[in-house]
Amino acid sequence: MAAPGFEELMSKLKSEASGCYSWSNGPGDRYAAHSHSYEKVLYCVDGAITFVLENEGRRLELKPGDRMVLPAGTVHSAIVASSGCTCIEGHR
Repeated sequence: MAAPGFEELMSKLKSEASGCYSWSNGPGDRYAAHSHSYEKVLYCVDGAITFVLENEGRRLELKPGDRMVLPAGTVHSAIVASSGCTCIEGHR
């Protein structure tokens, strides 16, 4: 079964979060450890990305159609897969 497309995922995201937008990164891009003051809701649309929950030492690999919710204040970093990635996110 194919993963849901951009429009379907954005519609889902907009029903549960505000300030929704999309972003993309190239292969191997990294985000240093950081946190947000809001709860983040994120869907992977294309490619793959691995989020590292720094305080838990846990890794979450997201592929197309996967959803992740990060509570406010969660320290996380991320590594983009060799395929690059496109994600959509919002906050609540």
